[in-house]
Amino acid sequence: MKSHHLISRLLLALVLSLGPCLSRVHGEELDWRLGIQSWTFNRFTLFEAIDKTAAMGLDTLEAYPGQSLSPEEPNVKFGPDMPVEYRAKVKEKLDQSGVKLRVFGVQGLPNMESVSRSIFEFAKDMGIQTITSEPNPEALDLIEKLCEEYKIRVAIHNHPKPSRYWDPQTVLDVCEGRSHWIGACADTGHWKRSGLDPVECLNKLEGRIVSLHFKDIAQGHDVVWGTGDCRAREMLEELDRQDFKGVFSIEYEYNWENSVPEIEQCIVFFRDVARELGRIPAP
Repeated sequence: MKSHHLISRLLLALVLSLGPCLSRVHGEELDWRLGIQSWTFNRFTLFEAIDKTAAMGLDTLEAYPGQSLSPEEPNVKFGPDMPVEYRAKVKEKLDQSGVKLRVFGVQGLPNMESVSRSIFEFAKDMGIQTITSEPNPEALDLIEKLCEEYKIRVAIHNHPKPSRYWDPQTVLDVCEGRSHWIGACADTGHWKRSGLDPVECLNKLEGRIVSLHFKDIAQGHDVVWGTGDCRAREMLEELDRQDFKGVFSIEYEYNWENSVPEIEQCIVFFRDVARELGRIPAP
């Protein structure tokens, strides 16, 4: 029994160690990129979240606004209002860790051009490709204009019922007639918490999914992917059928202080299924 456990841990370590090697396929960017939403580590600072992300063999981060910067500077909060001199510190930390800040949110985008433009300027400066938000519908004309100007996408996130976008039909309605720069950030766990079928929700949003807060849920809380009620394998198969290309952010909202072992199992599950589907190369 002990030897079996040891072999399992060695295999896990091997898979995780291959993480950086899986970031490209024959010189091309991967269709599916797995990363961490730093809310997973909201008991820690942003710099600690970056360290944890890199240690698990991942190269992608979705940061949230308001996270303390580092153990040395806990009173500095990450986001557009952060003093400019601290942006360089974040960029240096990311470069040293081999992690890219590809997504940022959930961030408000008001129907005030000066405010929303400053957020897009921040995103451009930090190399962010997608802003996750839950904007008021009346702000979407402005947001779409800024998306096209800055070449940064906005992904509309769904918190559980009764939030504005809990039903994917609402996301489709506000995206109707708009460019590809605006779409959905599909939070699969929040759909389950709202009494919806995540696989059906993904199917409904076909063509509009920009990124995901990927979760599997059981008894109301996050569990290792493939062991819950969200039908994690079928969700990945549905996204494969849609030929989805984008970021899967792990947002693990359970076992806050010691979630890394469970997240590592989620990574193994994701990579096993993604390899079967031909979305990432075999080790």
